[in-house]
Amino acid sequence: MERIYIGMGSNLADPAEQLRSAVTALAQLPQTELVGVSGFYQSDSLLPGQPRYTNAVAALDSSLAPLDLLDALQAIENGQGRERLERWGPRTLDLDIVLFGDRLIDEPRLKVPHYHLQERAFVLYPLAELAPAQLRLADGRTLTELLAACPFVGLERLSPN
Repeated sequence: MERIYIGMGSNLADPAEQLRSAVTALAQLPQTELVGVSGFYQSDSLLPGQPRYTNAVAALDSSLAPLDLLDALQAIENGQGRERLERWGPRTLDLDIVLFGDRLIDEPRLKVPHYHLQERAFVLYPLAELAPAQLRLADGRTLTELLAACPFVGLERLSPN
């Protein structure tokens, strides 16, 4: 079993409910245990003109292979109405493998640590709720270093539901 962190985001069709449904689906994955879920955060879209996003991070312990997990995550997205019409477009659900144990993965379909992780406060701050501060990524960076370089700007932590 490896500890895996999944970034979750939604900005369509009741985003908080989309994330809650995704958490339920993650807990039902084979060979996988849902270990924890961060609080929900709201942030502006990276592209202008889109609704605000609701984001969170889930921690899993799983023995699934990386691409098998990716396929399972995409099936959850599709089951919740995800349409891939434009890159970085609005979405009902986005599930990204942020970290997969201490692996460095560079496949055509999967890059881990997730690319641009260091620039995404809406991933780093929820991740920090679940991961130890001394967490060291496969490329040598620590979570503490990433947080220090990515201020808590434009984020709003939502009240628990």
